[in-house]
Amino acid sequence: MVFITLLFLALLHLLLYFVVRPRPVTIPIKNRHVFITGGSMGIGLAIAKEAASEGARISLLAHSLDELKEAKQSIEKAYENVNVSIFLADVRDYDAVELAIKEAGPIDVLVVNHGVYVIEELENQELDTVKFMIDVNLMGSFNVIKAALPLIKDRKDRGPASIAFMSSMTGQIGTYGSAAYSATKFGLRGLAEALQQELISDNIHISLIFPPAVDTPGFEEARKNMPEISKIMVGPDMMKAEEIGKITVNGIKSGKFCIPCNFVGQMVAIATAGLSPQRSFFMASIEVVFAGFCRFLALLAQLKVHGIIQKWHLQKKQQ
Repeated sequence: MVFITLLFLALLHLLLYFVVRPRPVTIPIKNRHVFITGGSMGIGLAIAKEAASEGARISLLAHSLDELKEAKQSIEKAYENVNVSIFLADVRDYDAVELAIKEAGPIDVLVVNHGVYVIEELENQELDTVKFMIDVNLMGSFNVIKAALPLIKDRKDRGPASIAFMSSMTGQIGTYGSAAYSATKFGLRGLAEALQQELISDNIHISLIFPPAVDTPGFEEARKNMPEISKIMVGPDMMKAEEIGKITVNGIKSGKFCIPCNFVGQMVAIATAGLSPQRSFFMASIEVVFAGFCRFLALLAQLKVHGIIQKWHLQKKQQ
């Protein structure tokens, strides 16, 4: 039995290597133009600082001029001789976004990081709030990509370029209170997978980052009004924006399509790999071998989550 298993794994590896042939890619950061939306605070600012530490030229786009100025000063204070430009625009306004991107010039790495989230049961959530999240998170991403594509294709060195989308683990798993938010983040995956097919011949590589709960000002604001059951499931442990910044830049440099941010995220990524691109031979092997097992773990996790929800609602009715 052991011999048959080893033989199967050996044949699987041969098929992956000679037939599927995942192709690794390296995307340089040093001396290249990195443009980040939602770059004035939180994860966006952390990504900017990480890219600046590697010698990139930074452009930040956000809708608050004061926050942009503060972000620019903090990056320039941390890293000498870094070139930081700031651009004021609301991602829902295509004309403003296009004007800012054209002023910034050819782009080598685009990080579509902006986003808003309001965690609330759909039954209680106003449709205006749902539309707001869709307009910012999804349509705003289309606006940025549509405006930036000509400048990414017109990059000066013609080396490999990157477009990275800041998704969320709720873009892989629908969670309590995040019906609208999850829909926008799941939408980014469809956009990313289709866009990769359209742009691979231009040596432009797509990445999706899937952070869990992150200790940022935006999350703290959302936490104030989210349902109690959502707070319970998020728990007290959160990652730092600086951790996500480092993971994001490293993932972009290696051309990863899917960039999970912790061990649980990696398991979820394997369970939900589907037809997504994979450029690592090692990870392709892991996905094929462990997909079924990760799916089993996912079913156990869902069973646990449903139990927590049912128990919470039962206690609420008894109060």
